[in-house]
Amino acid sequence: NSGVMSLLRPLLLDVVPTIQQTAALALGRLANYNDDLAEAVVKGDILPQLMCSLSEQNRFYKKAAAFVLRAVGKHSPQLAQAVVQCGALEMLVICLEDFDPGVKEAASWALGYIARHNSELSQAVVDAGAVPLLVLCIQEPEIALKRIAASTLSDISKHSPELAQTVVDAGAIAHLAQMILNPDAKLKRQVLSALSQIAKHSVDLAELVVEAEIFPVVLTCLKDSDEYVKKNGATLIREIAKHTPELSQLIVNAGGVAAVIDCIGSCRGAVRLPGIMMLGYVAAHSENLSMAVIVSKGIPPLCACLIEEHEDHIKAAAAWALGQVGRHTPEHARAVAVANVLPTLLAMYMDTRSSEDLQMKATLKNILQKCTYLPALEPLLHDAPPNIMKHIVGQFSKVLPHDSKARRLFVTTGGLKKVQEIKAEPGSLLQEYINAINNCYPEEIVR
Repeated sequence: NSGVMSLLRPLLLDVVPTIQQTAALALGRLANYNDDLAEAVVKGDILPQLMCSLSEQNRFYKKAAAFVLRAVGKHSPQLAQAVVQCGALEMLVICLEDFDPGVKEAASWALGYIARHNSELSQAVVDAGAVPLLVLCIQEPEIALKRIAASTLSDISKHSPELAQTVVDAGAIAHLAQMILNPDAKLKRQVLSALSQIAKHSVDLAELVVEAEIFPVVLTCLKDSDEYVKKNGATLIREIAKHTPELSQLIVNAGGVAAVIDCIGSCRGAVRLPGIMMLGYVAAHSENLSMAVIVSKGIPPLCACLIEEHEDHIKAAAAWALGQVGRHTPEHARAVAVANVLPTLLAMYMDTRSSEDLQMKATLKNILQKCTYLPALEPLLHDAPPNIMKHIVGQFSKVLPHDSKARRLFVTTGGLKKVQEIKAEPGSLLQEYINAINNCYPEEIVR
């Protein structure tokens, strides 16, 4: 408000180097504070001024200038575009070749903040020739530089298969994969994130990540003391598992399903989410893979997530994963039903406070259409709304005609009585099911 920006601008060209650096630092801190101030830096024509003195300056000034560019570029795609337009990318890429690791780090950071917004900006960073130099930076001895370079590669890869491919073509995967075992937690977070962003786009890219022999090494990350390392490790495994049954099978063979199940059991909150989804993806592919989740005792922790978690999106993921496990055969459905989770799902489906997504994922349809385990279905007869009731009654109408013991039980537990109370439209599917059930019994019992 006091007009400091216009006073700082001429100081960028001061003859005393420390004054130049301090002025740049002050501008960077202002721009970092919020987007209005970053906007003011752009409008005040400060960026061209920065650029023109960048080439012949010392490393302290380069770091300060890269900080200003990062501080402006981080807020929005429009501001990042302004940084690109003033010719900053070429300067930043030259800084990636500087002998001083601090300058490389500052430049890498600024490039990452520009690339993360969208694929156009990310492509501009690639076109400026940043990727091969970033891959060299992750091989430098300084941990801080490794972290930022890995993070920037992650930001470049995330937007599209083509961008991820440019990172792969520069040979990034092998160097990233070697760092999965690095003791530095912050570096591991970035490395796992970058590999996830590459693997998520396509089967081919996921296979290239797997070929770098990340299994079983990556499973150690699921036991890490750092929550984000756990989360990013589970995310990487999820992004590989989702593509094909073959990739999921490879993860199962490496002990990945059991490791993810342990991880879900041992943590709380958002850290669980990628692991929950990974189990859902694996189970969705085939009967055998779903069975692998059941045999590895994956159902109890998924049920626990439904009950323990407060966030609807985490509950929805757990409900979806259980649906994927249970939807294949009566045996799969029974495994889910025996865990006594169906009433919980039904309650969430009917709870008006549940998010729309949770209600959609908690419909029991997938499991019910396969479930022939009647003791688990019976309690639902008393609460289910009509659209779910038809699936429940449908299953009874399939099983009862062939199972005399179940027929007796159905009368003594009050199930048959409950069926008589259901109001069904004449000629509807539900009415047909009810008739089929009633036909299993002598008329006086039905009456």
